[in-house]
Amino acid sequence: MLIKRLKEARLRAGLSQYKLGVLAGLDEASSSARMNQYEKGKHQPDQDTVSRIAKVLDVPVAYFYAEEDELAALIIEFHESKNASNTVQS
Repeated sequence: MLIKRLKEARLRAGLSQYKLGVLAGLDEASSSARMNQYEKGKHQPDQDTVSRIAKVLDVPVAYFYAEEDELAALIIEFHESKNASNTVQS
């Protein structure tokens, strides 16, 4: 599911593969190619890379691994409501 969710979250954030890769700490020279390989399923990012990507995209890591679309949507909804609640309390 990582392949599908990664692309969905990247597009929702309005980032190119290159920009996402750079913001996630990948080498500028290979960031676009590596992100493309992740989205195509040719390679799997390690857990640290997935965590950095999730942080850039402002989604929980669990979102990338949700098998059902409904569950993925609920994960995002919960994450957004949690963030909104933290903002109000601050």
